[in-house]
Amino acid sequence: IFSPEHGFRGNADAGEHVKNYKDEKTGLPVISLYGSSKKPKLQDLEGLDMVVFDLQDVGVRFYTYISTMHYVMEACAEMNVQLLILDRPNPNGFYVDGPVLDTEFASFVGMHPVPIVHGMTIAEYAQMINGQGWLKDGRKCKLSYITCDNYTHDSLYQLPVNPSPNLQNMLSIYLYPSLGFFEGTSFSAGRGTQFPFQVYGSPDYQKRDFAFTPVRIDGASKYPKYREKICYGADLRTVNMNLILKRKEINLEWILDAYNNTSNKGEFFNDFFYNIAGNKDLREQIESGLSEDEIRKSWQTKLNEFKSLRKKYLLYKE
Repeated sequence: IFSPEHGFRGNADAGEHVKNYKDEKTGLPVISLYGSSKKPKLQDLEGLDMVVFDLQDVGVRFYTYISTMHYVMEACAEMNVQLLILDRPNPNGFYVDGPVLDTEFASFVGMHPVPIVHGMTIAEYAQMINGQGWLKDGRKCKLSYITCDNYTHDSLYQLPVNPSPNLQNMLSIYLYPSLGFFEGTSFSAGRGTQFPFQVYGSPDYQKRDFAFTPVRIDGASKYPKYREKICYGADLRTVNMNLILKRKEINLEWILDAYNNTSNKGEFFNDFFYNIAGNKDLREQIESGLSEDEIRKSWQTKLNEFKSLRKKYLLYKE
């Protein structure tokens, strides 16, 4: 068994390195792909006829399961091992939006020139990785897949199990593409609360009626930002989910609101924001006071180019 970020049982903190271990329930050895290595070692694949990839993704560039898939594909290509993907619906697969990643800012939270919301299932995405020659030295993975029945990109799929510890319901999954920006700022997106990725706030936010205090939560957020400190902010649990689904766009309103109302603009952004955004432009646009419409127009040309490219690799109707 190979395991991605969060471990095989999905109870490791975001960004927490996981060592190889033995699964307590089954006794099976687990090789971590989020520890000392993010890519299977060649000796791990020796003697294998096939690797089966079965993970529930959420369709967002900075969600790391697709980066793990890239390295699994690369290792399989190097060892000439077949990779079988058991495809799953993408809960954010009903739209495509956001700035396309500038490869100067490629990292494990964004390896490929795709927008933040790419609108593909993992099998479709794997086909794009192969087809665009994104693996090391342009190698091709021996790829096969089993598709989903009765799924289209208009389907609103309700996940039966949380895909990771801090995406705990469908609202958080729908808000994640917009609130993920806060991971590269001085603001909290609610890690260390019972409602992660459904709120945002900071001690430096000009005081609002809503406040929350992050605490340590084992298996979800051991070291949350602003642990035991009061954060003032916005509660998005009252947002009408149907409006999010109808909009079919990343919402920049919240990141703009946070920047415009923090008392400490000089420390609002950190360098990780470039990796999350996938470019240097978005930070500069926010600091320059551009509106959401102006920012959105700046990424439309490359976004439209990606939408055309994406059509080549789709396995399901739009």
